[in-house]
Amino acid sequence: MQNQLNRRQLMQILGTGSAVALLGPTATQPLSAASSNQKRVWKNAIRKGLDWVARTQSRVGHWTASNYPTAMTALAGTALTASGSTTTQGPYAKNVRRAVDYLMTKVRPNGLIGDPLTDNRYTYGHGFSMLFLSQVLGEEEDIERREELIEVLTNAAKFSIAAQTKSGGWGYVSAKDGNDFDEGSTTITQVQGLRGCRNAGIIVPDEAIENAKKYIYGCQNTDGGISYSSRNRGTSRPAITAAALSCLQNAGEYEGDVVQKMLKYTKQHLYQIQSKAQSFSHWHYTYLYYSQVVYRQGSDDRKLWETFRDKLYNRIVNEANRDGYWDNSSIGPIYVTSCNLIMMQLDYGFLPIYQR
Repeated sequence: MQNQLNRRQLMQILGTGSAVALLGPTATQPLSAASSNQKRVWKNAIRKGLDWVARTQSRVGHWTASNYPTAMTALAGTALTASGSTTTQGPYAKNVRRAVDYLMTKVRPNGLIGDPLTDNRYTYGHGFSMLFLSQVLGEEEDIERREELIEVLTNAAKFSIAAQTKSGGWGYVSAKDGNDFDEGSTTITQVQGLRGCRNAGIIVPDEAIENAKKYIYGCQNTDGGISYSSRNRGTSRPAITAAALSCLQNAGEYEGDVVQKMLKYTKQHLYQIQSKAQSFSHWHYTYLYYSQVVYRQGSDDRKLWETFRDKLYNRIVNEANRDGYWDNSSIGPIYVTSCNLIMMQLDYGFLPIYQR
C-alpha cells in the first residue's frame, strides 16, 4: 500500500539516521484540522510513549501486565510498528524484532501462540499475536523469517478456527477447553487477528468469518448495542459494541441494518468523549476499537473524524505520566500505553489492518 511504499522509500533514500526523524508522528503529516500547537503536543506524547515502551521491554523481548506476557507483547509490538518501524528499519526495529522473536518461542505444536498452563485466557494473546505478526509479515525482508512467519500464522489461523464455538464465537479458551463458552471481546480479538492473517495472504476459510459475523448479529439487542455473550442477551455494552462494529468493518461489513443500528448506538454513547470523572470500565479497550470505527468513517466525513480525534487525543495526552506512559487501568501501564499509542497513530496509516 502507498504508506508502506513511502516508508521503504524514506529508509532507502534518507538512510536510517535521517529516517528516524521522519518516521511515525512526522512521516506523513496527516493531522490537518488541529492547531500546530496541538499537533506538536500529540507528537511529543507519542514519541515519549514509544520511547517508554521500548525502554521497558525485557531482555528476552516481552512485556507483561497481570501475567499476560503474550497479549501484552503483541499489543506493545503493534504500537511500535504503528509508528513505522519494522523488524529491520526505524528507531524501534530492535524492539520489534525482539518482540517477534519472543512470540515465536510461544508457538505450540497445535498452532496456539501462548501458554495454556499459565494463561487461563490464552485466546486474547493468541488473537493479538496473530494481528501483530500478520502486520510484521508484510514488511519482513528476510526470506527465511518470512517463511517461518507464514508457517506460524497458517497454523495459528487453523488453531483459532478449531477453537471457534458452535455459535460462531470464541471464549477465553478454545471451545473444547471451555465447554463451548463464548463471549464478545475474545471473539473480536480472534476475528481481527484472522483478518490480519488473510490480508497478509494466509488462507482463512470464509465460513469461519461468516459464522463470526452471524454470532455478532445474534448478540444485537433492540437498542442496536451488542451483549456480552450469546448466552447473556438483553443488556448492551458500549465496549463490546464498539469492538464488534470495528470487527464487522474489518470483515467488509459497512452497510446493512445491523451495522447502521450499531453505528447509531455508538454515536449516541461514545462519540462525545467523556471527562475522566464520567468514564466507564474498559474505557481504553472501548476507544481502541471505536477510534478505528470513526477513523474509517472519516474517509467519507473528514470533519466527523477530526472532531472526535481532537477530543480523544487531548484527553489521552492530558492523562499521560511525565515519563511518557499511562497507568489508569488495573491491567497495567503497558496495556494502557499500547492502546493509547495505537489510537494516536491511526492517522499515519502504516498498518494495513487499521487503514481506511
